[in-house]
Amino acid sequence: MKNTISEQLTDDELLTALISGSSSATGAGNAASQLLHRFGSLRAVLHADAADILACNGIGHARLGVLRALPELARRYYAESLPGGEAIRSPADTESFMQARMRHLDHELFCCLFLDNRHRVLGFEELFRGTIDGTSVYPREVVKEALAINAAAVILAHNHPSGVAEPSQADERITKRLKSALDLVDIRLLDHLIIGDGKATSLARRGLI
Repeated sequence: MKNTISEQLTDDELLTALISGSSSATGAGNAASQLLHRFGSLRAVLHADAADILACNGIGHARLGVLRALPELARRYYAESLPGGEAIRSPADTESFMQARMRHLDHELFCCLFLDNRHRVLGFEELFRGTIDGTSVYPREVVKEALAINAAAVILAHNHPSGVAEPSQADERITKRLKSALDLVDIRLLDHLIIGDGKATSLARRGLI
């Protein structure tokens, strides 16, 4: 399959196109190059502090608004890949959805995707929020939410702010505790995804569930 024109653009060219918009493109190329040079990557630009972005020549509040809208647009795009009431189409859709929701965070977030017995999406809940050092997860709260929504299956996910998607021993222990708690009420634990920087690790594929 041939790449689209947008896929052939470099980060610099893509950023230039985004911030030039319908206004004059004068200075947009220089501004884009300056942003990438200062922050190091396209992702870093999109999540940089507003004051730091505005300090770059050629970036005003209008262009800042465009940059601020893009991550939210991506999150909403991937949220629609798992619409309520429809069955999950592939593990890749689930991973993309979870990465869009969590990979940018600087704190840990523990989430649950609740499914019916045909793996149709019933709901998505952000249950526990922590710091960069970890978060406390309570199996009884996961079970409570699953029963309240009448879920037949659950996919767990949490992010590692360090960017490393490898499961820790604590991750493996809480996964076993959650599986045991859900088994008691006949709810299947399908997977636990660890979200890093651009990568998701499936504990199910690792044989840990």
